[in-house]
Amino acid sequence: MRSRIVRAVAVQPQWHASDFVSAPRFRQWLRAQLDAARPHLAPDRPNLVVLTELNGLPLVLRGGGWALRLGTFQRVALALFLARLPRTLPLMLRERVSPVRALQLAGIDENTALYLDTCRALAREYGVYLCCGSAPMPRYERSGTGLRRVPGVLTNQTVLLDPQGELIGTADKVHLTPDEEAGGVDLSPGRLDELRVFPTPAGDLGVAISLDAFRADVIGRLEAQGCTVLLQPDANGSPWTAREGLPPDPDDVRDQPVAWLESSWQVTATSPQIRYAVNPMVVGNLLDLTFDGQSAITGPAEEAPAPRSYVMTEPRPGFLALAPWVGEGPHDQLRILGTQRAAGSGHPDENAYHTGVLSADLTLPPLTRPEPPATPHEEALRALLRGEAQLPRPWPAWLPLLLGLGALLLWRRRR
Repeated sequence: MRSRIVRAVAVQPQWHASDFVSAPRFRQWLRAQLDAARPHLAPDRPNLVVLTELNGLPLVLRGGGWALRLGTFQRVALALFLARLPRTLPLMLRERVSPVRALQLAGIDENTALYLDTCRALAREYGVYLCCGSAPMPRYERSGTGLRRVPGVLTNQTVLLDPQGELIGTADKVHLTPDEEAGGVDLSPGRLDELRVFPTPAGDLGVAISLDAFRADVIGRLEAQGCTVLLQPDANGSPWTAREGLPPDPDDVRDQPVAWLESSWQVTATSPQIRYAVNPMVVGNLLDLTFDGQSAITGPAEEAPAPRSYVMTEPRPGFLALAPWVGEGPHDQLRILGTQRAAGSGHPDENAYHTGVLSADLTLPPLTRPEPPATPHEEALRALLRGEAQLPRPWPAWLPLLLGLGALLLWRRRR
């Protein structure tokens, strides 16, 4: 059987909080990424476009543009929580979740519909296999012509779509960073045993969202299921030339580019099974939060055009495509450049990042593996995308507040 050629595309966008204050602004921001990818698409082979991690997270700001003047994500979130109290308070009481998770869940059905509808339309229009990036998403179950949300659950979730806008599958992030846990945006960790590989004409696709691509248990599970193309949507929440230490060994502090060599590049350099990896990274200051990095497509050393690597690291084989950073030079100078671009620096170069699109052709074995069985959540999303089921309609603003007050009074009486 003959091998197949696939065009892989990674988009490195810049985000601003204002991109998420309304549905039209979000659609425009996401469409601009596919427009930028268009010149890289091949007419004679499948095209796989991979977007960035948590590109749906800021949709919590939708309808809250008035709050952006408060300046920090924490202040904005508090203001929105209070403004949406009729929906957030009952969720806290009924589902026993934190204020941060309640704020996200309060608009999650509407934001999920916007996110999926936008991505489906773009996959269809551009005729691509689309890794939508990732977004905080709940679990749904189908009940007749409606969908029911599993209470309290909110994962960092990737959705994969085919060129007809049909759902291929979903994947949850298993290993959360401290900023994603209870002290941050308070997401639910995914389960390792639920990660699967999805055979498609664009490759046997396995998803390892950001930190998951650094973890041997995730990579091992995807290898065992025949993954040939690793997708690593990413959002690195700090200056690229800063130092970091993450679980499971937070005391192992390294330059971020050095740490990133332990994800996609290391996987394709050492795995006997995973031949390629696509790692797009978002850049930009989101209120007081800083995001920076260098997107990359990695693969066999003999297919790389020349030795090269992230800034602050030595050139090496295996980078098929690599986004440049904003500068080159001694490490101390690069640290200064990163600090100058960070949120709140006050420097003229604050929020001045590099954006762009990478592409590379991947040579893959024939498609032979069967599709994994769909989960109930995936069946629910497929029904939603096909118009066979609907998300729950939001309650009137006064009804959740009334129920929440009733629950609070009942709780106080029982005490």
